[in-house]
Amino acid sequence: MIFCSWLGLLLAGCDRPEEAPPSKVVKPIYMQHELVVLTQNGPNTFYIDADGNYAGFEYDLVNLFAQRLGVPVRFVLESNRERLYRDLAGREGHLAAAGLIASTEQKPAVDYGPTYLSVTPVVAYNTDMERPGKVEDLVGHSILVPAGSAYIHQLMQHQQKTPQLSWREEPYFDIPELVEKIASGEADYLVADSNVVELLRNYYPNIGIAFPLGGAAGVAWAFPKQGAGLLKQEVRRFFADIAKDGTLARLQDRYFGHIKRLNPIDVQTMLERRVTELPKYRKYLEESEVLTGMDWRLLAALGYQESHWDPLATSAYGVRGIMMLTTSTADRLGIKNRLDPRQSILGGARYLQMLREMLPARIPEPDRTWLALAVYNIGYAHLEDARVLAQRLKKNPDSWADLKAVLPLLRDEQYFTTLKYGYARGGETVAFVENVRTYRDILARFESPLRPLFPAFNEQVTVTNPDNLKLGIGATRIKPAETAPANR
Repeated sequence: MIFCSWLGLLLAGCDRPEEAPPSKVVKPIYMQHELVVLTQNGPNTFYIDADGNYAGFEYDLVNLFAQRLGVPVRFVLESNRERLYRDLAGREGHLAAAGLIASTEQKPAVDYGPTYLSVTPVVAYNTDMERPGKVEDLVGHSILVPAGSAYIHQLMQHQQKTPQLSWREEPYFDIPELVEKIASGEADYLVADSNVVELLRNYYPNIGIAFPLGGAAGVAWAFPKQGAGLLKQEVRRFFADIAKDGTLARLQDRYFGHIKRLNPIDVQTMLERRVTELPKYRKYLEESEVLTGMDWRLLAALGYQESHWDPLATSAYGVRGIMMLTTSTADRLGIKNRLDPRQSILGGARYLQMLREMLPARIPEPDRTWLALAVYNIGYAHLEDARVLAQRLKKNPDSWADLKAVLPLLRDEQYFTTLKYGYARGGETVAFVENVRTYRDILARFESPLRPLFPAFNEQVTVTNPDNLKLGIGATRIKPAETAPANR
């Protein structure tokens, strides 16, 4: 008699014998000894990030789920949506996680789990051109839509009322390239997820959202129609738990929380100064990375937020230089001339490193860096007040996603009068950190890292079909290794 473990009972059941599967059909997890997940490369799913790590909203979610089950993960990178759904229906994966819109009408051979992200289909356009206001305005223009996406069905519905409407399907994993085609004028319009377009607007400032193509839709994991009932139950429990404890909100903030902060003029100005000013200081920024271990592009983003890379910048409060250091901070760091670009950049980098080290050791990345940036702006004392207030409000004092909701309250008399260090402009600190995050993403897209990016070896997660993996926003083009790390 075959013994069924708890995991086997949960994910496969022992009520009927396992049929001899074809070579590509996955066995139940307790027999497969791994979780096999079908996915696609994309800026909000799975990619190599600017630090050379495998990353992505879906990647992080899947890893958390696999850790809960106590099994390793194997990601199978599909080249297109049609193949992903076909392979899932053929049980070549236990589930699919690829930013999928839950729609059983579209894919009757699969089922969906609970939705965990809301997106809206939008029409993106080049802001140098006239903005369309309705579907009828799209007729006669070149319209791109990701192949296999749920939005094709919506276009077909609109086509019933507007028969002249036509579009061209493009490979799904090339969303950034599709946006670039709109930005360059090679095509007129793009239909895509709202969060993806919002993200990519930070790199193409002449991209705008014309209008929504339909109502909000839910993103969910998909499962084969047959044999995944118990797995779906565990997935439902998983998403209920991470929604309750705040993990889901923190992940959403990590990937999407800062993408709407900058306006197109901010982005365009930054991109222009990247060409004219940044090359003058890059060697000092790279020297700072060697000294501190912090990505030079993060330090450059901080310098841009502080001074727009102006070495002579001076504020009304007496802070000066590219990194806008106070007199006391400069004295503490041994900086003799704050207006000297090299001294300012190295000093600012060392100071940020000191602030990171002052924070409690339990705070993980990337929250640790975001909190250090907040201290750089508002001071350690006021950040500690915000963390105390976060605890009072039943929020996580170690999470930037929670703290950025608390920091603006430091201007509210109801709260700051109860705290040790009193009033502070916490809302400005939130804007400061979020801007640095976005500037860093922009620089990471256009500027190469100091060191080659090769994902670290880790046996917990493997990747099948690595040639299908393009790089995410901000990553240098390399051929990915066969194995991806379990944790960022």
